[in-house]
Amino acid sequence: MDSTGVPHILEHTVLCGSEKYPCRDPFFKMLNRSLSTFMNAFTASDYTMYPFSTQNGKDFQNLLSVYLDAVFFPCLRELDFWQEGWRLENETPTDPSTPLVFKGVVFNEMKGAFSDKESVYAQHLQNKLYPDHTYSVVSGGEPLAIPDLTWEQLKQFHATHYHPSNARFFTYGDLPLEQHLKQIEEEALSRFDRIDPNTEVPSQSHWSSPREDHVTCSPDALAPDPAKQNTLCVSYLLGDITNTFEGFTLSLMSSLMISGPNSPFYKALIEPKIGTDFSSVVGYDGSTKEASFSIGLQGMAEADTERVKEIISQTIDDIIETGFEEERIEALLHKLEIQMKHQSTNFGLSLASYIASMWNHDGDPVELLQINESVARFRSALKENPRFLQEKVKHYFKENTHRLTLSMSSDEAYLEKQAKAEEEKLQKKIQALSDSDRKEIYEKGLQLLSAQSQTQDVSCLPALKVSDIEPTIPVTPVQISTTGGVPVQYCEQPTNGLVYFRAMCSLNNLPQDLKLYVPLFCSVITKMGCGALDYRQQAQQMELRTGGMSVSTQVISDFEHLDMYEQGVLLSSSCLERNLPHMFQLWSDIFSSPHFDEERLRVLVMMSAQELANGISHSGHSYAMTHAGRHLTPAADLTETFGGMEQVKFMKRIAEMTDLSQVIRTLSRIRKHLLNTDNMRCAVNATPQKMSDTAAQLESFLKEVAENKKERRATRPNIVERPLDTVNPAGPSRKLISELNFHPCPMKTFFQLPFPVNFVSESIRTVPFSHEDYASLCVLARMMTAKFLHSEIREKGGAYGGGARMGGGLFSFFSYRDPNSVETLSAFRKGVDWAKSGRFTQQDIDEAKLSVFSAVDSPVAPADKGIGRFLNGVTDEMKQNHRERLFAVAHRNLVEAAERYLAVGQRTRGVAILGPENEALKKDPSWIVK
Repeated sequence: MDSTGVPHILEHTVLCGSEKYPCRDPFFKMLNRSLSTFMNAFTASDYTMYPFSTQNGKDFQNLLSVYLDAVFFPCLRELDFWQEGWRLENETPTDPSTPLVFKGVVFNEMKGAFSDKESVYAQHLQNKLYPDHTYSVVSGGEPLAIPDLTWEQLKQFHATHYHPSNARFFTYGDLPLEQHLKQIEEEALSRFDRIDPNTEVPSQSHWSSPREDHVTCSPDALAPDPAKQNTLCVSYLLGDITNTFEGFTLSLMSSLMISGPNSPFYKALIEPKIGTDFSSVVGYDGSTKEASFSIGLQGMAEADTERVKEIISQTIDDIIETGFEEERIEALLHKLEIQMKHQSTNFGLSLASYIASMWNHDGDPVELLQINESVARFRSALKENPRFLQEKVKHYFKENTHRLTLSMSSDEAYLEKQAKAEEEKLQKKIQALSDSDRKEIYEKGLQLLSAQSQTQDVSCLPALKVSDIEPTIPVTPVQISTTGGVPVQYCEQPTNGLVYFRAMCSLNNLPQDLKLYVPLFCSVITKMGCGALDYRQQAQQMELRTGGMSVSTQVISDFEHLDMYEQGVLLSSSCLERNLPHMFQLWSDIFSSPHFDEERLRVLVMMSAQELANGISHSGHSYAMTHAGRHLTPAADLTETFGGMEQVKFMKRIAEMTDLSQVIRTLSRIRKHLLNTDNMRCAVNATPQKMSDTAAQLESFLKEVAENKKERRATRPNIVERPLDTVNPAGPSRKLISELNFHPCPMKTFFQLPFPVNFVSESIRTVPFSHEDYASLCVLARMMTAKFLHSEIREKGGAYGGGARMGGGLFSFFSYRDPNSVETLSAFRKGVDWAKSGRFTQQDIDEAKLSVFSAVDSPVAPADKGIGRFLNGVTDEMKQNHRERLFAVAHRNLVEAAERYLAVGQRTRGVAILGPENEALKKDPSWIVK
């Protein structure tokens, strides 16, 4: 066992061609030959999972066939290992005089992952808490260890681990099981004999005394307080996860200890503001053979280390002494009830992930799914012994000597040291090379480049045809009426006894200077307390009576005009039918008398700023795309204000303020403008039996809220009204802002951040949803991604991902965890030239259409039916028109769209790059450097 990442590199390589499907990269090719709603693969600490889903029976057989062949009979070609794993190659493969460097998809992916301090911490914690066996190594690959892996070792790992005797199959859905079993038997199992795979993981031997350790990470340029960048966490080894009831109890106990402002650890660690938030690893983790529980803080000062350790041990003593309030236990069990009733569109996939770890260690997966039995057993255990939970806390935490205290601090030279270690590793490899080795590397580099550049024969792969796509969409009936002057959309759905409520409140009357504060307002307004309840009581009531209550910003581009948009905040909540009056009462109190307490606000601000700073390394491509589009449409500009780099920097500024009283006054002003029935519309999804009762409850809620409203200010002059119900143009409407004098302008921005990889994006102003060319641009984005950009950016460029997207009137190119910066911008340009040249076939177009339709037709849960229409006004009829345009897109339309919108000089474009220091960009006066 080692940290070369062999299971992860193998996961990538088996998907690069197999016995029955020998073409390169059948996995990415199938993305466009199927109507899959999900296709992926991922490597955990002790298993690799290959999940896919689709709503089409023929497609299911096709995908099952490709996946079975990939997993059990892959080609594992040496060239694929170099591309996906690692290789030595000339920086410019066609020029042997350029220096040799490390390349490879997984190599760059893991460099990106290890630049994220949360991943680094979690990885070290697991490696050090379970030092004896497989959990002590990095299954994904440690960047400096990856280049020690050989092609022979990769093939050997496949031969010993990828055998049906070491595999588990999971299917979910309404297709007959017999058919799956027959196909699995015929295409895979029949070719093997049973063996003893000998892959079980032994239990970790228990320590007789606790241990401490320390690690470092790179400093965070966006940390709320640069002097507080330490993390400290205590982790405890718990019991075997195959004991279902024990696991259930420990997981509930973990929630009682850390979840929400009523939990003892939140009160003891978060509220004194010693750190910004809990450590990135926190609570119960059942993903390893023996579970663990972790508790600690991030964003703290080194000087507080001893204090935090004392608080943790004191809090455990306090829990053993006083236990948990009955109402908190009830609130938690209520949450479980809602989770079981709420239907999500990826239910089958989440079940597969839920049972994977336990089943992998020979536990009983069916037992794990019988949650009601565990709940009943839990209730009776508490009844028989009121100190049941306290005794568990004592046993697992107080008396447990297998615990690790791991601290992490930032090191200014961290990235430099990593780069230096990589350089040393590289030089060591290079020094061992003879002249003939170097020649061979150059030749192999050319060989790989030519393999990547060849047009693939993919005729061996199964495919759906465009004629397999449903020609029409199912209609979602909604009723639109007015209650107390507020427009309401009712949608009857089989919601399993839950009621889903949404309210859109317009921002049109909000003064411009308050805009930046709206996201903060949204994140805190349901967490500050309201009416007679302080924030703890409010959190308790929400858990007891609802499935959650949240507020989020909305910027919705108009479907006809690029310079028109709707802006608002969306309130969302759900509850069991019996709790409707309670849910509306909570909203009513939030509207009429929210609390704004400075101490509480500071805690929420620190957590929020920390979360935003931590998120950039995961979502760098989204931040790059948002910023690239900022100056192209008014809607994109507001989107950057609400959720782009501008918002991240703004929250960092707020977190640094010593006095938040001005912020509180601002939030209070926002509430008066927003939570107001004059500029609001609602949507309700519930069962037909419950709809009239829900309508009555909603009416009394709206009446109550309306009494609090103050005089209206004159609305802005540039408002355009769109009817909510196309049948009734004179009825209730959505009010959009129209900025017809908006001037798009080209901008190139570079954000220097402490990452070893780049996120690159270019965005182009094109056309809105109802324009006849919109469908062509959607198909073009998918086709360029699959047929050109994937090969240029990932296979040749070594980035983890890249492609093009169409949406909100913008055509956006992007790359993710990319070793290149400006080179990727020229790959985007080459992609446009390729599209303009028309060097693509009808088959390419059909595949792109399948890919577009698999997104257009992805399943919608009962909770969300009709909500797209409620928010953006796009009716079923408009969707059907768009659908027919998609079907009609032809070769000529794609070439014309590329020439008309994407060619240089045609439309305004913006560019953004997030990444490490870049001398070339800094010297170039056309770039703005942040």
